[in-house]
Amino acid sequence: MWQRSRRSTRLAIASAAMLGAIVLAGCGPSPWALQSPEPTVTDVAGSAAPTDVAPPVENDLSGGSTERQVTAGAVTATIDYWSTLRMDKRTPNAVKPVSLSMITKVKPNDGQKVYLQKATMLAPQVDESSLNGTPGYLVLSPYSYSQTFNVGQVPAEATYVTVQFTFDYLVQTTPKSKEYAKQTASDTLTIAIAQPADDGAED
Repeated sequence: MWQRSRRSTRLAIASAAMLGAIVLAGCGPSPWALQSPEPTVTDVAGSAAPTDVAPPVENDLSGGSTERQVTAGAVTATIDYWSTLRMDKRTPNAVKPVSLSMITKVKPNDGQKVYLQKATMLAPQVDESSLNGTPGYLVLSPYSYSQTFNVGQVPAEATYVTVQFTFDYLVQTTPKSKEYAKQTASDTLTIAIAQPADDGAED
């Protein structure tokens, strides 16, 4: 009788232990919670603070010279621009020379001449023909026109300057006529301005 009681007691304890194990197993984390979490992708490019990058400064004389063609009515002018001043010397306070050479053609070419009456660079600087008895400078090929204009002081913070040229032409109406038709062409150049060297900078 006593042995049967001990056996019943052991069965009860074993049953209770198994039940406890089942209860503990039921309270554990779910299977999907035990899986490794998916890697997180960080958008480095999107989260980084944007950096302002200054656009490059256009410079028509970066190669030392440039050639342009401008048209005014029947006149086509080929103009070469250049500067004898190095780019790193074109500082805000420096006198910045801009030289040009021009030659023209007229179409149809019936033998009439083309004259440059006036060339103007805005600030302004003007080269106007004052030859007595002539309407201007003969610029019809093979004759050409050359001149140097100067860009003066600009604001200290300027990174470039835009130079505008205006050319006034007089075209004979007929080869022997003393009547002229006026034609005007314009052109612009963008010239980079160099910042002066810092005198206090260490060598």
